[in-house]
Amino acid sequence: MSTCSTVSRDLDEPVSATAATARTWLLLEQPGPWGAKALTSSHLDPALGRALEAAAKGTGVRIALIRRPGRHADSRTPAVRRVYAAHTVPGKVWLRGAATTDPGQLLDLDFGALGRGEHRGFDTVLGGRPHRGGPLALVCTNGKRDRCCALLGRPLAAELAASGVEGVWEVTHLGGHRFSPTVLVLPYGYAYGRAEAHTVKEVLHGAREGRIVVDGCRGNSAWERPGQAAELAVRTAVGEYAAEALSVVRTDGAAPRWEVTVAHADGRHWRVVVAQAASAPPRPESCGVSVLGSPARMDVVEVRELTMAALAG
Repeated sequence: MSTCSTVSRDLDEPVSATAATARTWLLLEQPGPWGAKALTSSHLDPALGRALEAAAKGTGVRIALIRRPGRHADSRTPAVRRVYAAHTVPGKVWLRGAATTDPGQLLDLDFGALGRGEHRGFDTVLGGRPHRGGPLALVCTNGKRDRCCALLGRPLAAELAASGVEGVWEVTHLGGHRFSPTVLVLPYGYAYGRAEAHTVKEVLHGAREGRIVVDGCRGNSAWERPGQAAELAVRTAVGEYAAEALSVVRTDGAAPRWEVTVAHADGRHWRVVVAQAASAPPRPESCGVSVLGSPARMDVVEVRELTMAALAG
């Protein structure tokens, strides 16, 4: 069976710089089936879903629904739901957990503050505390959005859970169906494509030690796509895998060409030239879509370390 993910794999389409963008992730447990737009087409009150979408718009917060791996046919909604919030900007990374019996409480959050990396309101409204367990592995399984996410994502989530991996959740749309199975790892916010159980375990082991695995990495959700490409390119060029070592501090230019400045926590800086190009040949960007597309890819043209004189200039 030909799917968007098999075509993408056969064409060896790069996964780098394709991660969904969000400085802060807000995750709400919602068992049961999910529709294509899960916030308004699940067992969550659709009015609440619309209100949450409106509240988060333009704040840097992305809301997603999560559920435990397993069967989801009309399961009863739990009296107590897990809620997580994670800020992914290096130097301010955190992951908080809470529980609620009323998901409407999320509307009392200050989404602007959450997007800026302030968790005080989350703690006050929901009784949030630092997450004490290991990193979270969020596997996209939203088959109503794209069948690849169900065909490939659900078996991966089930395999990870069955093998005793902690922190595994199914999650709604992460973008990039054609890179299924897709996984987001929190707190650091790095996404992975074409994931397999052994690679996810390696990624989680690294995250527990504050390290990033670059192989199969789609990028850090804290950055826009040119920044994702630039940061991964610098990591590869200098062999830097500490999770919070690099930050995107400036992006100049516009499509199809940018100059991105990447800074190291030790003071070093790099100038990275990123060019946008159209993927060829045209391919299905999602299953069920008859029109073929040429998705934009981010090509790194140059990585150059900056001298102090260049920084001063």
